[in-house]
Amino acid sequence: MKKTVLVLVAMCMLILPTAIFANGQQEDGKILIGAAMSSFSDKGQTYLQDGVREFDAENDDVEVLMTDAKDDAAVQLNQIETLLVKGVDAIFIVPVDISALKPVFKKCKEDGVKVVIGNRMPAEELWGEFDVYTGSESIQAGILQAEWVAEAMQPEGGKVGIIMGPLGHEAARMRTEGNKQIFAKYDNIEIVMDAEGKWDRAKGMQIAENWIQSGANLDAVLCNNDEMAIGALLAAEGANLADDAIIIAGVDATPDALEYLGAGLDVTVFQNMNAQGYNGAIAAYKLAKGESVEKWDWIPFETVTPENMSEYK
Repeated sequence: MKKTVLVLVAMCMLILPTAIFANGQQEDGKILIGAAMSSFSDKGQTYLQDGVREFDAENDDVEVLMTDAKDDAAVQLNQIETLLVKGVDAIFIVPVDISALKPVFKKCKEDGVKVVIGNRMPAEELWGEFDVYTGSESIQAGILQAEWVAEAMQPEGGKVGIIMGPLGHEAARMRTEGNKQIFAKYDNIEIVMDAEGKWDRAKGMQIAENWIQSGANLDAVLCNNDEMAIGALLAAEGANLADDAIIIAGVDATPDALEYLGAGLDVTVFQNMNAQGYNGAIAAYKLAKGESVEKWDWIPFETVTPENMSEYK
């Protein structure tokens, strides 16, 4: 009888530590959060990463493991699998290609790991694969951008070119769609050029140079992000075009872009990437603790011009 009691006590001692740390805590009492970032070299993404780091620094009971996929979907898949092996309690993902992550979504569900997606809106058929999305509605950026440009082009109207991000990215598709929806309302505005600039300043500059050299005589160039817009304005400067000869518009209101606003760049649209990163980390933290979190965390875009840019510096 005594032996039976001793065995039961021993078994309870083995089970007890697991029970103590069952609700999303490691043995040191910290919540372990994975942060699978798409690219450390993407200028806009660095502000999102800063938001994650800010949350990490403010909370002593959190440890964040951040990875850089270098914009490679296969690399990101491997990194997330490694984070799961390390025992993260929740994971915040800025996906390179969310459709490539289906294997890890299945694993997360099996292991009870909560998933937060940030910045890049998944297709509707994937909405059941994650617990929270934090970001901005991409189409709103394109709408705000085009509304400002269309108004500035009146009463004459004119020809427009659009430099897009990677065609497979939801943000690029929907920002462009927002542009098109607005310009379709104007009989005197025509989209005559578009090209894929891949979020890159040098690529944006090359595209704009080709358009200028082709004699397209564009009245406005709208870019899906600020880096491509800066490239476009540098191309315009290189061709000795007057500042008022062409309207150039971006998205993100990055610090670099604000330096050019009113000096070649006419308008941008603020996307609060820092808040997306910070909110994504908060959501992962709360989910790991077993707290309820709203599935959709929308952070609105805001139009930024030379007149109000001091509010964003």
